[in-house]
Amino acid sequence: MKEIKNNDARVKKALEYGKKSIKLHKFYGGKIQVMPKCAINELQDFSLWYTPGVADVCKKIVEQKDLVFQLTNKWNAVAVVTDGTRVLGLGNIGPEAAMPVMEGKALLFKYLGGVDAYPICLNTADKEEFIKTVKILEPSFGGINLEDIEKPKCFEILERTRNELQIPVWHDDEQGTAAITLAGLLNAIKVVGKKKKDVSIVFFGVGAANVAISRILFKAGFDPKKSIFVDSKGILSKSRKDLEKSKSYKWKIALQSNYEDREGGPENAFEGMDIAICVSASGPDVVKKKWVESMASDSIIFACANPIPEIWPWEAKEAGAKIVATGRSDFPNQVNNSLGFPGIFRGALDVRAKTITDEMCITAAESLAFTAEEKGINENYIIPKMDNINAFINEAVNVGLKAMTQNIARIKLDKDELLQIVSDNIIKARNSTKELMKSGLISEKNLLN
Repeated sequence: MKEIKNNDARVKKALEYGKKSIKLHKFYGGKIQVMPKCAINELQDFSLWYTPGVADVCKKIVEQKDLVFQLTNKWNAVAVVTDGTRVLGLGNIGPEAAMPVMEGKALLFKYLGGVDAYPICLNTADKEEFIKTVKILEPSFGGINLEDIEKPKCFEILERTRNELQIPVWHDDEQGTAAITLAGLLNAIKVVGKKKKDVSIVFFGVGAANVAISRILFKAGFDPKKSIFVDSKGILSKSRKDLEKSKSYKWKIALQSNYEDREGGPENAFEGMDIAICVSASGPDVVKKKWVESMASDSIIFACANPIPEIWPWEAKEAGAKIVATGRSDFPNQVNNSLGFPGIFRGALDVRAKTITDEMCITAAESLAFTAEEKGINENYIIPKMDNINAFINEAVNVGLKAMTQNIARIKLDKDELLQIVSDNIIKARNSTKELMKSGLISEKNLLN
């Protein structure tokens, strides 16, 4: 990672979290654990939970395989699977170094969505081995969350596993980032008084995230003709011979976008544009202030690289941006996947969905945008914060309802039934954590002083 000048007090504060995080991780020895969910009053109870009683449970599943969703925790279990080849803004750091991130993902799944998630870091970077492993894992899980996989193999891994498995497979860097970006953008354009069909968008970075974001945005009503994509070599255009020769996914994007036929570098792409969605390299100073200065009035900047945004929010504001969003919780407008995957999986799992569709992602985004709008949106509040439990409950219910209307749910529930199940699962998870802390089983010792 690049060296960051920290002579600014705001920068110093932003960098402090890493030092504190190491200390806490060492104290707790990780962030998650497995705990019983059944009552155990005496050792004789194991005759029910294990042998001999459990044999009859197994026989029932042999007779009817789908009973595994009722008689085991499969219905609420998600595997968070990575090979560690594209972790946050850190790059290819390997499966062991990816574990803290995957554990963090599992923690968020449980606390925010009531989902039991398990970090699985694979010691292979081979695409076929990865796909085979995910398929082999299917009997144990109700869903698969793919995470931090380098492009372009991440695209094929997602497509093939979605098509070949009978449980939801989701790539959070693609679908998750897309859903949350759409949620924030729907309210951002309302604040500045612009419309989906009219705004122009520059996509800075053409990795898994921005490819998926653009697909979801265009499906939701934004105009692909008014978009421009920029990779490390410049603007994607029909004149890019390297793209035409490779016939890669970038060439397809070039044919569908940039109807002004702009060429050159980022400075030409940003000029006059309404929105910049940046999911590229960890910053700062990856996006230049002069590029932001050249954008249209009341411009919107989503600088979502982790752990440091492509441009510091205050610098983007100084350059004229009206609304600035990042992936960080210590700045206004956190556009973070954590608002998406816990609620989206909650809704999908509670109706036993067989997949997660783009329409379910759009529904989740619209639900989050509406929850924020009810509270009152402004340039520093375009999306709910993670402490808003209703954001997750509403999102999960709406996603579950959408799955049922698309006929991909194994069970049918009315809205009130689904609301009760979703609420119980989410509230129970939070209360369980609070009780463990209250009893001292999770230490509340202040380690940061």
